[in-house]
Amino acid sequence: MSDPSSLTPSRPDRRHDLSAPFLETLGQRVRATRARAGMTRKDLAKHSGVSERHLAQLETGKGNISVGLLRNVALAIGTPVGELLREGPEPTAEQQLLHGIVDRLKPPEAAEARHVLEQRFANREGRLGRLALIGLRGAGKSSVGKALADTVGAHFIELAREVEQVAGMALEEIFEFYGQAGYRRHEQDTLRGLVARPGPLVIATGGGVVSENQSFQILLSGCFTIWLKAAPELHMKRVVDQGDDRPMAGNRQAMQDLRNILSSREALYAQADAVIDTSSMDIAAVADKASAIWNARRGRAG
Repeated sequence: MSDPSSLTPSRPDRRHDLSAPFLETLGQRVRATRARAGMTRKDLAKHSGVSERHLAQLETGKGNISVGLLRNVALAIGTPVGELLREGPEPTAEQQLLHGIVDRLKPPEAAEARHVLEQRFANREGRLGRLALIGLRGAGKSSVGKALADTVGAHFIELAREVEQVAGMALEEIFEFYGQAGYRRHEQDTLRGLVARPGPLVIATGGGVVSENQSFQILLSGCFTIWLKAAPELHMKRVVDQGDDRPMAGNRQAMQDLRNILSSREALYAQADAVIDTSSMDIAAVADKASAIWNARRGRAG
């Protein structure tokens, strides 16, 4: 008689399904990097302290490895551990050389290099036809964006709502089924679609869009960006005044958390083309100033 349990399909381990392709890619990358370095697996085992058996499992995508041991492997091969863990397709030889040049630049030089590349390769006419507002929650991006779009005769888009439309589900469902990483993937796809549209277009982004590198790069290269800046206390007050007390609910450290978020993102927000301090300005005044900045830049480009 058959075992009844054998007739019931087992539920797949979702975490395994998600990690298997990554482990395979990681193994291929370790094997290829080791080959480029002219190292045998025996050599790598000797210099990394990881057994040949464990390395064989790693390189065939069948074995997991601790972060500490993977760092030892990277050091032994002579490559940054981040290169082994990097997501996405393998970079071309030209891209690898370009990354090497950029990695050696000092911060001011890196900023200059980014500006030069944007000048050379960005679609400046199309970029200046789209304006994106960035900043923390409570900056007034949606309110200012709507007023600005009305002023200049542009189409207004709230990025979060556009993500819902493209994904075909509410934000709560996206986060429930796919998590934060899933939402960022949908956000990135949505941004690619938006920057392909002709202007004029005004986009109000979410506060965390700058924390996902590829999404932020799409935004910077595809839109004229303005950072709506204010003190953390003012951000919190605006959110609560709108009737949303979730930031404070059950969190005594909410204000400090907000300060930490702003501190961690400030350098990214500062990459915007322009900054408007909204602390002592109403919505209409901010919209007028943003309109003047945008029109002036488009006028110079024309």
